[in-house]
Amino acid sequence: MRAWQVTHYGEPEEMRLVELETPVPAEGEVLVRNRAWGLNFFDLLQCQGKYQARPAFPFTIGAEVAGRIERIGPGVQGLQEGQRVASLTRGGGFAEITKVDASRVFAIPEEMSFETAAAMEVVFQTSLFALEHRAKLQRDEWLLVHAGASGVGTAAIQLGKAMGARIIATAGSMAKLEFCRQQGADHVLGYGDPGWIDEVKRIAGKFGADVIYDPVGGDVFDLSTKVIAPEGRLLVVGFASGRIPSLPANRALLKNMALVGVFWGRHCDENPGYMESLHSRLMELFATGAIDPPVGATFPFEAVPEGIRALANREVCGKAVATMR
Repeated sequence: MRAWQVTHYGEPEEMRLVELETPVPAEGEVLVRNRAWGLNFFDLLQCQGKYQARPAFPFTIGAEVAGRIERIGPGVQGLQEGQRVASLTRGGGFAEITKVDASRVFAIPEEMSFETAAAMEVVFQTSLFALEHRAKLQRDEWLLVHAGASGVGTAAIQLGKAMGARIIATAGSMAKLEFCRQQGADHVLGYGDPGWIDEVKRIAGKFGADVIYDPVGGDVFDLSTKVIAPEGRLLVVGFASGRIPSLPANRALLKNMALVGVFWGRHCDENPGYMESLHSRLMELFATGAIDPPVGATFPFEAVPEGIRALANREVCGKAVATMR
């Protein structure tokens, strides 16, 4: 089978497409023959050696795949060979066949394409965990979503809308702002214009938004603390800007605000079955049409590095996926 390997830290274009032996599933594992792969910003960080997990060289990155079960290991129940599935791997995703813990393999309906399935799990599970479990988002609250045209941003907009919130989204271009509207945002603001702070206050009232979803960090985080309503929740989702910000404790005190961390992966590791419960919820929402993960760009499997580069360059609205020809 073919797989993309990182042999040294560098750029995604420095990965190598190599031939490897097909793995054998151990107890509680399955093999998935992949048809589509989700691309994520942290794939770039892993290539560059800037991610918290640093496996030994050579290694294969990729955390999100969709395809059919090729083979089932001993002790696996509830899954069968040939079944259409989405899976969240612990690395090893960008390969034609991936070995995965059975607990991280989930059935998908016939009406869901492999591309849509590969675009869903990471960003929609993260956003559902953030909005429902961490922020306790309520109907009619104002939700401010930064980087609204990104994968996690579009997921937050769609899920927030499904939960009955009123959505303000920010993005960096007119095309991306229009994309945010298409995902369900009630108001869109360009964060390149410093006037977006006053606009949030004008739209939401109460000094600002009830919940702020921030995967950007940096200056966006700093300014967000000025537009959060009393008893608001500022969700720390990521640091795409490259700068990890800090918050003066007196500002949290004076504004009666909560700074809320969002580490979906750790919560899933510490709560077996939670990941599966999120998947079930997402399948229900998909079946009713409440969510529809947008695939903004597709790349052939042989062009995975180019796809990661396009994502890193902020050239994609929604999710980028790779597909098998």
